[in-house]
Amino acid sequence: MIYAPPALNVHVTGRRVVATIVDGIVLGVIGTLLQLVFGIDSSSGFSLTRLSVGGSLWMFLIVLLYYTLLEGSIGKTVGKMVTGIRVIDVEGNPPGYGKGLIRTVLRIIDGLFAYLVGFIVVLSNDRRRRLGDMAAKTQVVRG
Repeated sequence: MIYAPPALNVHVTGRRVVATIVDGIVLGVIGTLLQLVFGIDSSSGFSLTRLSVGGSLWMFLIVLLYYTLLEGSIGKTVGKMVTGIRVIDVEGNPPGYGKGLIRTVLRIIDGLFAYLVGFIVVLSNDRRRRLGDMAAKTQVVRG
């Protein structure tokens, strides 16, 4: 008898949506705290078209670090912890910082139109991967 590893449950699209919302709330709180503590103006929100030396640049760096460090090291952001999903590499481990960075940078494309691009890409392939997952050779699974 040949041992076959259990199939990974990649049908977590609803959980990914909720995780994205939770992560948005967490990052919003961080932005508000930056504004209150350091006087950094993040009231205009995160905008890739207006990366200034002020709040938007700081928020860009925080978002980059938040996703890269958490997903790279433990495979989970706060949103993924809440929803019971995680990011893994092809061997089933947390992806590491390099792959975490690739996933995060490609959120710029996946996140277009309030993540509509990423949502459509996820629904259009059987492994439920967005562009960032495909480029980094990762996937999001239950567990």
